[in-house]
Amino acid sequence: MRKTLASLFIIASCLVSSFALAGPKVEFKTTMGNFTVELDDVKAPKSTANFLNYVKSGFYNGTIFHRVIDGFMIQGGGFTADMNQKPTNAPVLSEAQNGLKNQNYTIAMARTSDPDSATAQFFINVNNNEGLNYPNSMGNGYTVFGKVISGTQTIDAIRKIPTMIASTPKTGRMSDVPSKTVTIESATILK
Repeated sequence: MRKTLASLFIIASCLVSSFALAGPKVEFKTTMGNFTVELDDVKAPKSTANFLNYVKSGFYNGTIFHRVIDGFMIQGGGFTADMNQKPTNAPVLSEAQNGLKNQNYTIAMARTSDPDSATAQFFINVNNNEGLNYPNSMGNGYTVFGKVISGTQTIDAIRKIPTMIASTPKTGRMSDVPSKTVTIESATILK
């Protein structure tokens, strides 16, 4: 009887600790369907806090997936449907050395060639992108801070949209823009 009770206690403790380790979840509602990401606030605390601040402020509502490369990634969170880039907060320091890998359906911070330049834009890997992991050929990498836990069919639908070169107000032209606009209608933190 004691062994059974001890076993049940251990199993219950493991279940409780696995639930306690679950990170914050954000649901995205898009014009192509919904998906939910779970963030890793333990391994990527700065990136997670940065992302959640943008979610709480409503920043992502009305932005689009502006860059799609099937077999690589889908990128969003920075441009409006008329291809205007939204102003952002200060960049967050890279956490690419956190051990999380750019694997299929993980979410990572988009940035310029400066590893510490990530602001609001993010991308979702649609492949295992080993070349984006730390340390890559440039000596740095791209910070993964979570993963898609539901709605992968939405991600797959977005990645299959044909792309084009589009005009932008500030940069002139941008390639890999989906020919069908995919708008983030809302991004909401789940309780």
